[in-house]
Amino acid sequence: MILTVTLNTALDITYRVPVLRPHTAHRVTEMTERPGGKGLNVARVLAALGHEVTVTGFAGGATGRVVRERLPMSIGDALLPVSGATRRTVAVVDTRTGDTTQLNEPGPLITPAEWSAFQEAYEDLVADADAVALCGSLPPGVPVGAYAGLVRKARAAGVPVLLDTSGEPLRRGVAARPDLVKPNADELAELTGSHEPLRATQDARRRGAQAVVASLGPEGLIAATAEGRWRATPPTRIHGNPTGAGDSAAAGLLSALVEGLPWPDRLARAVALSAATVLAPTAGDFDRPAYEDLLDHITVTTEATAA
Repeated sequence: MILTVTLNTALDITYRVPVLRPHTAHRVTEMTERPGGKGLNVARVLAALGHEVTVTGFAGGATGRVVRERLPMSIGDALLPVSGATRRTVAVVDTRTGDTTQLNEPGPLITPAEWSAFQEAYEDLVADADAVALCGSLPPGVPVGAYAGLVRKARAAGVPVLLDTSGEPLRRGVAARPDLVKPNADELAELTGSHEPLRATQDARRRGAQAVVASLGPEGLIAATAEGRWRATPPTRIHGNPTGAGDSAAAGLLSALVEGLPWPDRLARAVALSAATVLAPTAGDFDRPAYEDLLDHITVTTEATAA
């Protein structure tokens, strides 16, 4: 079983409009709602790939009930109830250009008792997991070093752990030595102070991460690991809605890790899933025929060590 942790779950709402113009009224042509938050997106892709997956984190209020009711049957529900209301995220998609404007609420205030209850539940879940993904932002009330503590608990249990967050939670989490960190280029630059991706990935490894795979948007991924350094790129520039593409990449990396695939194959899967997510009609899904076609056309090259 793969465990994904989403401390700041969400109900993702997507509006599609013909053209998005500031300071004007818009007629929505299509609206969708689905459980969201990075770890839930990762879980959805893992389940679609055939892996047993369980989600945990927090869910509260009417929005939290909707999130739990709409979880796919293929995903195990270990979300903990809280007194605060689960947040909503609103994406407005301009159907003419494909550009997306995102509005993210902060999330519920988590009490000390709720955080303690989560940590106890997490230890029990990790004991039965083959791998763990720690994903997304922290809701108010959760300590900024929360992910560092959760990484240490997973490592103590001998379970590989992927960390995908940003800012100070990422900085502290990296120091706890996760098996894999998956930032995007901006998050990596914020962590290391370097805007040169290969140099920055190596710097992040020196800070504690055993492997670093950075998303470079339409240019694919770059990886620095103990076994080598690689760049993986799609055959062409992919146009569409990038929402959830990074989460699909994380799911690809984690699923391939559990399956014992070598790094080049892990990266090819991650890039193919990410590109197929950009092509999907619904944000956070992936286009399976596109994924299967792209998988054999991802270029993975060895990178020289940065000076």
